[in-house]
Amino acid sequence: MNGSTLQIGSVGALKGFKHPISVAHEVYKHLPHVLLVDQGAARFGAEIGAETSDLLTDGARHNWEAWLQKHVPPDILIKWPNVPLAEWAHRAFETEKRGDTTVYLAIDVTGNMAGGASSSGLPFKYPGRLGDSPVIGAGLYVDNRYGAAACTHTGEMTIRTSTAHSVVSYMKKGANVQEACHEALNDLQWLKYGDIATVVIHGMSHQGEIYVVSTNEAPDTHYWHWSEGIGEPQFIKAVIAG
Repeated sequence: MNGSTLQIGSVGALKGFKHPISVAHEVYKHLPHVLLVDQGAARFGAEIGAETSDLLTDGARHNWEAWLQKHVPPDILIKWPNVPLAEWAHRAFETEKRGDTTVYLAIDVTGNMAGGASSSGLPFKYPGRLGDSPVIGAGLYVDNRYGAAACTHTGEMTIRTSTAHSVVSYMKKGANVQEACHEALNDLQWLKYGDIATVVIHGMSHQGEIYVVSTNEAPDTHYWHWSEGIGEPQFIKAVIAG
């Protein structure tokens, strides 16, 4: 997302391309649309010559097969995946580590801001599930006038509260970046039912002030900060909301 123009490029449910965020950037540059998904996103990726790759690693395949053998009875396994899958999606939610998401927020010396988000998605999800990374306003939002925000971890929650856009909106109303992130956390705490787990909010004001906060202590609740005058990026632990 471009903070000076609010232009967006996004892709979702894209399979077989090594760098989906690069395909999203080309959507931003060359199409009148802001979001492509599934076969349309793949068609566009092929048209622009985006690098393809088999993204299913041997380790991921092994974990999947081991989960099937452990949790799915033989009489159902023999028909897999041509069975009702909702029950098994619930069971996977309860047992499996969540996917990894990377977010970027940047501001240059002129005050122009930009952001990006890219995710491997949720393992063992129901087919067609889309997380918050490609949903502008949920997992990412950037506006030069006020600031930027991005989210990681539980996309179901940030979609329900438009978390990234909310952070920027709170800054628009006069909150500093820390206050804005905590207001968005308060919104998340009102959620009932569904997938309720960890959310990490990354915020940046239009002056370049940064703040990263997690709803609770969880793996990967850290971020990297790099700015002019810093030789190497700094590894910083996120604030844990109390």
